[in-house]
Amino acid sequence: MTDTGARGDPAVVDVVALGESMVTFLPSRPGRLADVPSFDRAIGGAESNVACVLAAVGHPVRWVSRVGADGFGDHLVETVEAYGVDVTAVRRDPARPTGVYFRTAGDRSTDAHEVAYYRAGSAASAMSVGNVDLAAVRAGRVLHLSGITAALSEDCLELLRALTAPRPGRPLVSFDVNHRPLLWTDGDGPHVLLELARGADLVFVGEDEAEEVWGLKGVDAVRTAFPDPEVLVVKQGERGATVFDRGNVQHVPAPRVDVVAAVGAGDAFAAGFLSATLRGLPVRQRLRHGHLMAAAALTTPGDLAVPPSRDHADRLAALGDKEWGTLRLGPGWTRAAAPPEEVRTP
Repeated sequence: MTDTGARGDPAVVDVVALGESMVTFLPSRPGRLADVPSFDRAIGGAESNVACVLAAVGHPVRWVSRVGADGFGDHLVETVEAYGVDVTAVRRDPARPTGVYFRTAGDRSTDAHEVAYYRAGSAASAMSVGNVDLAAVRAGRVLHLSGITAALSEDCLELLRALTAPRPGRPLVSFDVNHRPLLWTDGDGPHVLLELARGADLVFVGEDEAEEVWGLKGVDAVRTAFPDPEVLVVKQGERGATVFDRGNVQHVPAPRVDVVAAVGAGDAFAAGFLSATLRGLPVRQRLRHGHLMAAAALTTPGDLAVPPSRDHADRLAALGDKEWGTLRLGPGWTRAAAPPEEVRTP
């Protein structure tokens, strides 16, 4: 059970993440979905990914969602809880299933992949202001949301509007745009996502994503379109990321990474940035921690990766600019206990 205060209030945690997670089936070998004979089971979900990474690096975190009263729901809750995440605010829905999806081994950032979602009518799509524990949702220093949830149903959109609306005592609201065009069947996605982002305190958006959704070209155009959030992080892929923080602008390049799969990298970046923010680290360190957590996800095949230990990440984030510029990370780097110079490869 969740620890409670004197009046039964939920314990305050560093981060509350609200959103859908699904059971993911990863192919046992490359090929078309029609040809793959078997799959390995994992989990995937933008907000639960962030929660799991944050918990793995030592933050108290709560995940809030709905899952079906089925075996897949059991697997999701048990797996997320195993990372150290508080799951007591996850509700079971006896009338709706847990969402699942299948994907091929190709890179989801290119056309060399297939993804088959079975999430329509899922338990998470029934989240609403009336059936979510709002006290548990708001009992965090940071509330992390994403645009995926807003696309699941009108009830979910109403919930996100309520959570991003100004109110006394509101936690810092972190919002990852996470545009998923296939979910926005009515074409309202660009308008709704801009509205929600403008209600947040901290926003993550990809530079290419901003151009695709709103036709914005360049980080300055993105900031002009998003003037309200105090902190805006524009992710620029291999080139790094730029942060706009209360009038200050800073760009930090990403290290070179031997990519295995791009799945979950954006979620891991958000987790790294949030972790460093909660620790009060300077902006450059926040971006570097984001890049390091993204590199952990990029060098593994699934949505979730073993993150580097806090000490390991701190050592790498503290490298000089020249050393950071020559850093290269490959599969297995997060488990290395070696000093930074031994992690780099030619």
